[in-house]
Amino acid sequence: MPELRLLRPGDEAALDAFLARHADTSMFLRSNSRSAGLTDQGNPMQATYVAAIVDGRIAGVAAHCWNGMVLVQAPEKEHAAAATREAVRRSGRIVTGFSGPWDQVVAAREALGLAGAPAGKNSRDELYVLDLARLVVPPALAAGEVRCRHPAPGELELLVHWRTQFALEALGAPDRPELREASRDDVLLQHERGTDWLLVAGETPVSYAVFNAILPEIVQIGGVWTPPEFRGRGYARGVVAGSLVVARKHGVQRAVLFADPANDTARRAYLYLGFRIVGDYGLVLLTP
Repeated sequence: MPELRLLRPGDEAALDAFLARHADTSMFLRSNSRSAGLTDQGNPMQATYVAAIVDGRIAGVAAHCWNGMVLVQAPEKEHAAAATREAVRRSGRIVTGFSGPWDQVVAAREALGLAGAPAGKNSRDELYVLDLARLVVPPALAAGEVRCRHPAPGELELLVHWRTQFALEALGAPDRPELREASRDDVLLQHERGTDWLLVAGETPVSYAVFNAILPEIVQIGGVWTPPEFRGRGYARGVVAGSLVVARKHGVQRAVLFADPANDTARRAYLYLGFRIVGDYGLVLLTP
């Protein structure tokens, strides 16, 4: 068994050096630890980080986040299991879900005895990557027929509604009163971070996306949502491409995302933009 070590301030460089070797599937871990550090007081983006140490070096890590999610990055599944158990023990929080490479998510879930726990979302997603030099810009966006920008404050209530609908449709969230409040918290957090994007046709908002993890050289796209009445017009690819055009101007070189393989429309949109499918990624959201 590896040595299990609670990571503390001062361990950031060693953690990031390990995660950088698995960059495409470590975006949440790298982005959160850089923005919120390794101290866990239960604030947004914070987590309890536990590393599996082999021969004095980090060989795996699990983080139990402020929102109950367990994030894993450990090529050896036994390291994922051991680090997960220790991170959850130390945090004392309930577990709301898992995110990371699929086989590691399975190992972490089994380690906590939650393999059979009900889940609104239990998806072995496809992992997409894109070198932004190869980004294909849709003609409507290039011609200015649609525009991509950050939302204005007066548009946030609409986005709270959209985020709620996204959670119901795409994440299998239960339709409960607290869902709207959780959606509001998410929309406001992304807006405060400046990581939210809105596509408008004329003056009408038609599609929404966020960078749910950001690094200077790479961004991760999530929460892509087009209301049903606006679907089939290429708006989802427009908001993703528009956000990445801006990111590229600021020096970002690469984008990643993960999507349900059953969503053929999303797959076609991402492949059109130049993304490649390079592997899998697990997302499990337990039913409260």
